[in-house]
Amino acid sequence: MATNVFLAVIFAAFLHAAWNAMVKSHKDKAVAVAAIILGHIPAALIIISFVPMPAKESIPYIFMSAIIHQGYQWFLLSAYNHGDYTKVYPIARGIAPVITTILSLIFIGVVLTRHELFGILIISFGILSLSFQYKNTFQNNKAVIFALLTGFFIALYSTVDGYGARLSLSPLSFIGWSFILNGLIFPFFLKFMNEPNIIKRVFREAKSLFLIGGTISYIVYAIVVWAFTKAPIPLVGALRETSIIIALLIGTLILKERFTLIKAVAISIIFAGTIFLKFF
Repeated sequence: MATNVFLAVIFAAFLHAAWNAMVKSHKDKAVAVAAIILGHIPAALIIISFVPMPAKESIPYIFMSAIIHQGYQWFLLSAYNHGDYTKVYPIARGIAPVITTILSLIFIGVVLTRHELFGILIISFGILSLSFQYKNTFQNNKAVIFALLTGFFIALYSTVDGYGARLSLSPLSFIGWSFILNGLIFPFFLKFMNEPNIIKRVFREAKSLFLIGGTISYIVYAIVVWAFTKAPIPLVGALRETSIIIALLIGTLILKERFTLIKAVAISIIFAGTIFLKFF
C-alpha cells in the first residue's frame, strides 16, 4: 500500500472514531444513527456538484450499495436494541475485515500476500478481543447474531462500493449518489421498523450529529472509497478499523471510561496488525 493511501486511511480512521464517539455519547442510538445517515445528504449534494458523474457501468452498484446499506442499518439498530453499544460494536467491526477478505478473494480475484492476510487477521482478532471484557457478551444470543450480521453487511457494502467506485472513474461521485439514495430510502425503512418519529427527533435532539457528525462520516467514507480504488479492498477495510484504537483513547481521555488491561492488549494487537499491513 502506498504511503499516501496508508496515511489517508489512518486519517479517516481518526475521524471515524470521532463521529462514533458522538454516537456513543448520545442517549438514543437510533436517533444518533439516523442523524448520521441523513447528515450525509447535504455533504453529498455539495460534493457531486463539483465532480464528474459516475460512469454508467457503476450505476447498478450505486443502487446495490444503497440497498445493502439498508441491511446494515437494520441489523445495526437491531443489535443496539438487544445489546450495549460497547459490546455490539467490537463484534461487528472485528468480523467485517475477515468477511471482506473472503468476498474479495472469491468474487473480485484480489491477491494478497501471507503477511497481508496475517495482518488482517491480527487486526480483526484485536478488535474482537474487546468483547471478551464483558462476561455476559456472548450470553445474549440475539445481540451477537445481529452484530455478526451487521459485520457481514459492512463487508458486503465495502466490497460493492470498492468495486463500484473503480468502475465509476469518480469515487467521490459514486459514494455521493449512493449516500443520497440511501438517505432517500431511509425514512421508509424507519417506518418499516416502527420508528416513524425519529426524523423529527433528529432535528430536535441531534442537530449537531446531523450537521457535524454526518459531514465527518461522509468525509471518512469518501476517503475510504477513494482508497478502495488505490489499494486492495481488504487491506483498506482492515486498516480503517484501526479507528478502534483512537475510539478507546477518546473513551478514556474524554468520556472518562476505565482503561482496562484487555483494552491495552487489544490496542497492542491492532497496532501490530497495522505494522504488518504497511511494512511486510
